[in-house]
Amino acid sequence: MTNSQKQYSQVQVSAWLKGLLSVAFVDNDFSDRERDLIHELSLSEQLQGEINLINMKASLEDNFQIIDPAELADALGSDPDLAQNFLRTAVLVAMADGDYSVVEDDLIRQFGTALKQEMPPISAIKHKLESLPHHEHKALLDPLKDWLDRLEIDDRRIARFLCKAIPSQCPFERDIFLFGRKVMHIPAMCQINPLYDQLVGLRFRSLSFLADKCGEDVSEFC
Repeated sequence: MTNSQKQYSQVQVSAWLKGLLSVAFVDNDFSDRERDLIHELSLSEQLQGEINLINMKASLEDNFQIIDPAELADALGSDPDLAQNFLRTAVLVAMADGDYSVVEDDLIRQFGTALKQEMPPISAIKHKLESLPHHEHKALLDPLKDWLDRLEIDDRRIARFLCKAIPSQCPFERDIFLFGRKVMHIPAMCQINPLYDQLVGLRFRSLSFLADKCGEDVSEFC
């Protein structure tokens, strides 16, 4: 995490969040978790005055247009660290319902190509998943853990999104799917979730950034 806030422009953050919305919509399978997340994001008082998003009350599914990868790249610019952080948050959104699908991966990869960035952990998972025995699937997530741990928190609006994206309490029991294949089952005890430490750590860093660097009251996220 950086020691000071980066001044992302309104154009950059707007494109960033529209990119995340695009990931949530692309598979035409909106889970309750994704629906609640985007609803909260769209109606956030802190974002309404800064980000020009379609009002969720006006049937977002019917009106939202997925952002073109070239448009996203033009808006975000050439900063590789910013691009990598966007791709990390896009993967988090795609995995919000425990099902990282092929169509979501395809869009995220299009974003990565437009941004001139690669995602080695995701590529490695996709390459090895076909041949790796089921009992070894859990080990596939180790590079992904390290990649997510490197997500920098340096913008208030993105930090607020992450606090909403990552639940403060354990999610319900679920199966985890990657590219249509079940790779593991997560019991109700979320500490068994192999990404638990990464998600909790990321949420804590976001809360700390908002409280310590931005001086915000973070009680709404607790």
